[in-house]
Amino acid sequence: MDALTISLESVIDLTDEQFFQLCRKNSDLRFERNAQGDITVMAPEGGETGMRSASIPTDLGI
Repeated sequence: MDALTISLESVIDLTDEQFFQLCRKNSDLRFERNAQGDITVMAPEGGETGMRSASIPTDLGI
C-alpha cells in the first residue's frame, strides 16, 4: 500500500475540526496525522488485503 505524507505547517495550522472535515469530505481515502502535524494519505485496502485484515480479529475471537 502506497502512502503520501504532506506537511502543511508552513501553509496552514489545521485544527482538529478542520482535519475531521477533511476526512469526512474524502471518505474514500484514509488520513492519519502525527504529533508534528504531518498528514499521511493512504489508499483504502483492496480485496485481498481487506480480507486478511478482517480475518485477524475473527481468528482472535474464535
